[in-house]
Amino acid sequence: MLITMSDKEIQRLAVLQDVRDHRITQVRAAEILNLSTRQITRLLQKLNQDGVSGMAHASRGQPGHRRHDDLLKSKCLSIIAEHLLGFGPTLAHEKLNSMFDLNIPVETLRRWMTANDLWIPRSKRLKRPYQPRYNRDCFGELIQIDGSYHDWFEGRAAKCCLLVYIDDATGKLLHLRFCEAETTFDYLLLTRAYIEQYGKPLAFYSDKHSVFRVNQKSRQDSQITQFGRILNNLNIDIIFANSPQAKGRVERANRTLQDRLIKEMRLEGIGSIAEANIWLPCFIEQFNQKFAKCARNSKNLHRPLTESDLELDDIFTWQEPRKVTKNLTLTYD
Repeated sequence: MLITMSDKEIQRLAVLQDVRDHRITQVRAAEILNLSTRQITRLLQKLNQDGVSGMAHASRGQPGHRRHDDLLKSKCLSIIAEHLLGFGPTLAHEKLNSMFDLNIPVETLRRWMTANDLWIPRSKRLKRPYQPRYNRDCFGELIQIDGSYHDWFEGRAAKCCLLVYIDDATGKLLHLRFCEAETTFDYLLLTRAYIEQYGKPLAFYSDKHSVFRVNQKSRQDSQITQFGRILNNLNIDIIFANSPQAKGRVERANRTLQDRLIKEMRLEGIGSIAEANIWLPCFIEQFNQKFAKCARNSKNLHRPLTESDLELDDIFTWQEPRKVTKNLTLTYD
């Protein structure tokens, strides 16, 4: 008969055999195993009565008392396969609790989903390592901006772009807007709404999209984009990232949004850009409650907006390209 024993049980058996063979005393065995002499006596009696099998834990191989019922497990997995397909364990746990009144521990759900090929653990997703760029200390010191073109409505509407404004220090979503394409007009519209709500940040952090930077080498030294001109007038710097990994905060946010936001809109029955833009503030509030963190420094570096509405109308009006008056661009790896 095959007997399964842990290392601790094997050590106990060896020491008790030494006691039974009179190589050591019970007092010495109690010191080695950190037990009382009375416990050593009971273990010796059990060894003499049941043999080696008496040293193995009696519950080994038996179903756990806290094990979930198999019917409950099948019900949860069938709900996930039918209604929550593609949801991660954490989000699936939230929706099972709120929509189906099934409060299953998230780690238990993770094991069930992994065993049934409904979830691939992140440890099995090999990624190339990158040197991290440490987050800024203060809220409003650096705002990462990006556009994510994706099938956000899962075929209920055409593919479109989501513009994302996220604070580098806290990971707080500040603004979201769906638009048909990543255009200068939409960025200007969202930037004005942003500064009217929060004030002027010290800098924006973006990729090298033509909205933000003139990419023709022959014109780089003599012109700036409409977006760059407006930031110049507002005294806001813009920093260009050399790789997606450099602006990892907004890239990770995009990946999270392409998971959670899509599924939330599916559950809400949202099927158009107009409906989504009306509902987005509700999602932003829920997202920030769950994922936003406190900055290392509590100071808010947003500067108050001193320009009047008429002055802002003039600043945000499309103008003909002109010469660069000062160098606003920095480049970080």
